[in-house]
Amino acid sequence: MEIRIGIANTARELSFESGQSADAVASSVSSALEAGQPAVTFTDVKGNTYIVPTAGIAFVEVGTEESRRVGFVA
Repeated sequence: MEIRIGIANTARELSFESGQSADAVASSVSSALEAGQPAVTFTDVKGNTYIVPTAGIAFVEVGTEESRRVGFVA
């Protein structure tokens, strides 16, 4: 699923594909914000790790868990 994270005071967003479920991502971000952790960590499908400071998170958009379509769209 695709995850987009908006970071305060920057014009660009962090966007990547994750193998985690939508609930796992949402609970990870929520628990980090509630506990006052300095950062939250994500791993994408390629194995890259992203460390995002919780103070700078403007929004987190979690895409739907949808399988990719195969074929042509008319």
